[in-house]
Amino acid sequence: MARGPHLHEITARLQEMGGKPAHLRRIYRSWMGLADWTPGRKDRFPKAIAENLDQIRRDLEAISRVEPVESAEAESMKLIVGFADGECVESVLLPRKGLCVSTQVGCAVGCVFCMTGRGGLIRQLSSAEIVAQVREGLRIRPDTKKVVLMGMGEPSHNLDAVVEAVDFMGNVLGLAHKDIVVSTVGDRHLFAKLPTMSVKPALALSLHTTDNAKRRELLPRSPAIPVEELLATVLDYAEATKYPLQIEWTLMAGVNDSEAEVERLADLIEGRLAMVNFIAVNPIPGEPFRRPEEAHMQDLITILRRRGIVATIRNSAAQDVEGGCGQLRARVLGIVPAEVAAEAGEEADRLAKA
Repeated sequence: MARGPHLHEITARLQEMGGKPAHLRRIYRSWMGLADWTPGRKDRFPKAIAENLDQIRRDLEAISRVEPVESAEAESMKLIVGFADGECVESVLLPRKGLCVSTQVGCAVGCVFCMTGRGGLIRQLSSAEIVAQVREGLRIRPDTKKVVLMGMGEPSHNLDAVVEAVDFMGNVLGLAHKDIVVSTVGDRHLFAKLPTMSVKPALALSLHTTDNAKRRELLPRSPAIPVEELLATVLDYAEATKYPLQIEWTLMAGVNDSEAEVERLADLIEGRLAMVNFIAVNPIPGEPFRRPEEAHMQDLITILRRRGIVATIRNSAAQDVEGGCGQLRARVLGIVPAEVAAEAGEEADRLAKA
């Protein structure tokens, strides 16, 4: 399906017009709202860029449009970010100056508790469409300092675009490497790429269980990497970068919330550079997954803390507007997940086998 431009395509066009690195940086930062489109005399643009600057600006600003969806939660806001072909994704402004962005329209992993996963993969986002979500977030909250790639999609399935976007966030926007967080279900292609990147982001691992068979059921199209190998790999990366691994665990009553399973997690990560974020599932109409009782979730946190592991219960932002796991996008578009899944199933299977 059609997509917006990649950053390297925009860069090549500007270079053909005589743009040097300083000119490109000025244009990109102006697009992000961090600089003035009109440069001073010392850094004025080459003639071809100067003559076409208005069109360059229009082209960049046309990559995305945003529909903020107000939440009663003061520090959260869901954003529906639309693109030129009519597709859209969810982003969310988070507490503590954070922003969550998407890397795909839909997702091929098929997590059974996630509306995005049920819908399948529609198309990849371009690198410019990924960073355009950051632009839209900065326009609303200019003091945003942290970007997490934890929205719709599996970043490792759109790896080239994600690497380009992460490089932009670190080298053009100036975000600290530790404040760029890439979430993944675990993928060897991503793990091989990380050491070669100029900007080395922090990692979040969508784990959800330590039981390999159960994980295949919950994340049916994730790579078949044993949990033990998966954790060892990402913990080694975390300790090499000195950024704690963030383990993401969606709690579902009676599914993955037993004390024995959490003790098993503690056995695997005790003494390593990691933290655990529990988040109660966002119930999907017609599905059996339910949130555990608050007291039980606190008991699970206590198990980890007694083992010296940093652990939190994260609140899903903007639940009052059905903001989690693709639910808001589905509601806005009136999506029937089974229909979308049928459309995207062939591409999902291809990525799963890659």
